[in-house]
Amino acid sequence: MTLLEACRYGERELKRAGVPEAGLNAWLLLEYVSGCSRSHYLAYQEEELSEEAKRRFLEVIERRSKRVPLQYITGTQEFMGHSFLVSDQVLIPRQDTEVLVEEVLKVLKPGMRFLDLCTGSGCILLSLLLGCPGAVGVGSDISLPALKIAEKNRAVLGQEALLLESDLFEKIEGFFDLIVSNPPYIPSGEIAKLMPEVRDHEPHMALDGMEDGLYFYRRIIDKAPSYLRKSGRLFFEIGCEQAKAVSALLREKGFGAIEVIKDYAGLDRVVKADLC
Repeated sequence: MTLLEACRYGERELKRAGVPEAGLNAWLLLEYVSGCSRSHYLAYQEEELSEEAKRRFLEVIERRSKRVPLQYITGTQEFMGHSFLVSDQVLIPRQDTEVLVEEVLKVLKPGMRFLDLCTGSGCILLSLLLGCPGAVGVGSDISLPALKIAEKNRAVLGQEALLLESDLFEKIEGFFDLIVSNPPYIPSGEIAKLMPEVRDHEPHMALDGMEDGLYFYRRIIDKAPSYLRKSGRLFFEIGCEQAKAVSALLREKGFGAIEVIKDYAGLDRVVKADLC
């Protein structure tokens, strides 16, 4: 099987399985198993794959055909210009979440202490530390397997951060200048309607926001004032239809300066507020 034949085969099989962007996925999987650069591929399309590379390529095309996310196959995902390790124990970092990180970085300063609730892979926590050297970060998650991925990312990226197995604030101590969270926010009844990659492979614990999708926002907003310093700030990623509801919850708890930030697609994506 040549490089060209492999790419064409992969695209054909992925299209048959209904995988979006089948051609791009086939190329990325070929690159993953062969180490072949795009320029090498274009110059040497008739080069034969080794038997081992062919075996691995057929294997990963089969997995992707079953709608296993590309990132779970390759084990990595780019986020904020850094490569993060991922597995099916954590949500795959998404570009939308970069908006949350960018908003926090506008106010995060060296010496500030911040808390990342529902840290998952640690992509928010570690991106903030990389973007603001000298800040002090704590990340918590109820999932120990997720924290093990975060620990690996912490080591790979060379950052110092405290990681705690905690049900939100359960084991959190001290006060913070900022609290940030991308909590589970999909209403339980909507999960079955998600694309197969998400519905069948990403951890439901990290998706399910209970009946109305607001369960974790309520819990965090209720307890956050006890952990925020005076004039501390709270930042959330939200579902694109949740801005009004989350803003109301914040207002009821006495938060002010509430602002909604849109993502790159023009959809509501971040809510931020100050503790008054």
